[in-house]
Amino acid sequence: MRFDLTDREWASIEPRLPKNQPGRPRVDDRRVLSGVFFVLRTGIPWRDLPKEYGPYTTVYNRYNRWSRRGIWQRIFERVSCRSRAKLHLIDSSMVKAHRAAAGAEGGEAKQAVGISRGGRTSKIHALCDARGRPLRIIVTGGQVHDSRVAGDLIDLSHSPLAVVGDRAYDSRAIRQSIRDEAAVPVIPPRSNNPIQHDYDRNLYGNRNVIERFFCRIKDMRRIATRFEKLARNFLAMVLLCAIRIWIN
Repeated sequence: MRFDLTDREWASIEPRLPKNQPGRPRVDDRRVLSGVFFVLRTGIPWRDLPKEYGPYTTVYNRYNRWSRRGIWQRIFERVSCRSRAKLHLIDSSMVKAHRAAAGAEGGEAKQAVGISRGGRTSKIHALCDARGRPLRIIVTGGQVHDSRVAGDLIDLSHSPLAVVGDRAYDSRAIRQSIRDEAAVPVIPPRSNNPIQHDYDRNLYGNRNVIERFFCRIKDMRRIATRFEKLARNFLAMVLLCAIRIWIN
């Protein structure tokens, strides 16, 4: 099928999958993961999954179970730890939440669905390296300001030389948190900021890298429109796309 894992992709991702537990072996991992990627790319309902991938319940249950256990997050962390980029970029992008995402247990706010004049939305916050490969991803409600999660995005073990962000990240606390990572903040000041900080305009020109990352993940119809009720399942879809970016 068109969106199936290639031999090279499978060779890269297979060693990072959880090992089979003693007892009944798992259904073919490659077929199941290809089914998940098919849903991710096309955005179809799970029950409309082509029969080539086996029962849709098997594919969905694996995706949901591994999301609950944090396995997609761990695979993403294993592949993304290879980056030693000296330039990091932070930004966010809004997605519309489908009505299917409403009414989740615990309330919409708990499941990262924000309600505003624009309707129900979620926001994807990301930190990327200079090649547009994601290093950290956080999902919040659409009403959450970028500055509220910036500290969690830039807290990395391998500090870059510079962190690039737009005016939404123009605050004393964010600049200091970047300096605490031994990096240089490349953030233009807001027009109403009494202190007009200088910044490297050449480095700031690299912001198009993270903008292209968001364009790329929104080619995935399951991400461009949020269908998942649970925040962890929506984040899992974003992580799956990020994993495929890394293994390619």
